Amino acid sequence: MGHDLTAAAGMAQLQGILRSLAWDRTGPTGAVVDRLDDALHAITTVPMATLVLARLEGPDTGPWTLRRTSAGHPPPLLLTPDGNAQYLDAGQGLILGTHPGVGSHRPSAARALPPGSTLLLYTDGLIEAPGSDLDSGLGRLRRHALALAHETLDTPCDRLSARMPPGGTDDIALLALRLPVR
Repeated sequence: MGHDLTAAAGMAQLQGILRSLAWDRTGPTGAVVDRLDDALHAITTVPMATLVLARLEGPDTGPWTLRRTSAGHPPPLLLTPDGNAQYLDAGQGLILGTHPGVGSHRPSAARALPPGSTLLLYTDGLIEAPGSDLDSGLGRLRRHALALAHETLDTPCDRLSARMPPGGTDDIALLALRLPVR
């Protein structure tokens, strides 16, 4: 949380801890993020944070399954070769640092991904715009992503961020992954 050097340092610290936990645990992604949430206040100065942990599983030739959990982060967008765009909102949970309570666990979700599909992961800076609500931003991203879905991945990331309304003050990060057709 935040946009200054202290926030960037805290995010780097969380990233290192999360990478270690994800490497050490092969169970549900929600369990990995639960463990990070347990450690958050004990070994960092980060009060709260959002994240999505996504793990793509399967052989190089497919089929592939996306396993994920979210801690207050916008849902990934799946674009399928048949022209559909769907937000993968299963696995959404509370922001890190909110301590969901004793005995509760973060949700995990799994989704089979079709060959040739494109997965977009992004920060909220891509969908938030002054004077606009979150649903409008999500709808705008879906429309623009569908228009670019069949292009090579060299250009859609730059073009998506260029198509978003100006005036946003939050950082923008966008990661696009396209699965082979087999």
